[in-house]
Amino acid sequence: MILKELGFKNILEKILTQVSLFAILTDLLHLETKNIMRTFIPKEKDFNRKAYLIDAEGKTLGRMATQVASLLMGKGKACFAYDQLSGDNVVIINAAKVRVTGNKSSQKIYTHYTGYPGGLKTYSYERMNREKPEEIIIRAVKRMLPKTKLGREMLRRLRVFSGAEHNQSAQKLVSLEG
Repeated sequence: MILKELGFKNILEKILTQVSLFAILTDLLHLETKNIMRTFIPKEKDFNRKAYLIDAEGKTLGRMATQVASLLMGKGKACFAYDQLSGDNVVIINAAKVRVTGNKSSQKIYTHYTGYPGGLKTYSYERMNREKPEEIIIRAVKRMLPKTKLGREMLRRLRVFSGAEHNQSAQKLVSLEG
């Protein structure tokens, strides 16, 4: 009987020492994880959104479109997040006076499919510039944005006007030169 009690006591002591070592190790690991640097995930309040006004008169289409796409995505911000809407609003005026290089004004073709059989429509740059000059800039910027729901939401923040007049005067527009 006494041997049985001693054996049980020894086993109990070994278990208790192992449990206490386990507790000490977990405490040490827990202290180490407190010092690990966490990934910064920006919240809505971290994005300082602005509204920019860009005059397209005399600017090259592609170069301006890349600048606009970068603003819409928020690439230049310190708290840029590719999976969040971190970009700014952009208003473009004088879309009819945008410039293209080379022979693009006579050779560039825009296509559109209506959804019906034989419904492929093609428009030249000159015709598009005459009828819907805003569409030229919208298409150029749209193709530089992500092809997701987020990209469509970014494109909603773009306003393009063919003339110098715009209806966004209530916004505090910052004129962007360059």
